[in-house]
This record gives sequence, C-alpha cells and structure tokens, in this order.
Amino acid sequence: MPSANHAPATWLSVRQVTDMVFGAVVMGTVGILIGLLMGGGAVPVAGGLGVVLGTAVGIFGGRRFLISILVGTVLGGALAWALAGPDKVSVGAGAGAAMGGFLGVNISMLLDMRADRKRSAAPEDLLP
Repeated sequence: MPSANHAPATWLSVRQVTDMVFGAVVMGTVGILIGLLMGGGAVPVAGGLGVVLGTAVGIFGGRRFLISILVGTVLGGALAWALAGPDKVSVGAGAGAAMGGFLGVNISMLLDMRADRKRSAAPEDLLP
C-alpha cells in the first residue's frame, strides 16, 4: 500500500502522453487524407495506420517532425485550394504532409549536427 506522501510511478510523462496524442491526431489526419485519395474502404485502414504511427512517433519524442508534417499539411492544402479549387485540397494536403515530413527530418538532422558542432567547439572546463 503506497504511503500518502509517495505518488505511484508511471513510465510515461505528461510530455510523452501529449506528444502521443498530438502524433495520433496529426498522423491520423494525414492517413484519412491519403485514404480519401485512395477511395473505397481505405479511409479507416489509412486513418488507423496513421494513428498507430503517430502514437509511436510521439512516444519517441518526434515533436519537431510532427509539427513539420502539420505545417506541410496546412500549407499544401491551402496552396491546392488557392490554385486548383476546393476539390483538390486533400491531394495538396497529402502531398504537403509528405514534403513537410521530409523537410522536418532533414531540418532536425541539421539542427542536431549544428548542436553537436557547437558542443565540440566549446572550450572544455579545466580541472584544477
């Protein structure tokens, strides 16, 4: 029986749960958009796969990746609406999400490389 001053330990932090929900929403939306493009009964399958993949990305802390997909989805859908009309929004949003994910991975990699370079260039603390 746990004492009054000790909370039970959980293996997921609030940030991880938030990232998981964010990932499920973003990737689930992208999956539904792709399912709409495929037609037929593909919407539930593609949406379900998107939710599962988004949750997995959220568990591993891929917040920057998910934000880049979200921005790509919105910008791609808006561009398709402006250029081709409302009938092509799902095509533009799906393509924008793919491009946003690709760019997000590359930007994240470059930011990590920059941080590593700064860490290695910083003067080491001298021990007395």
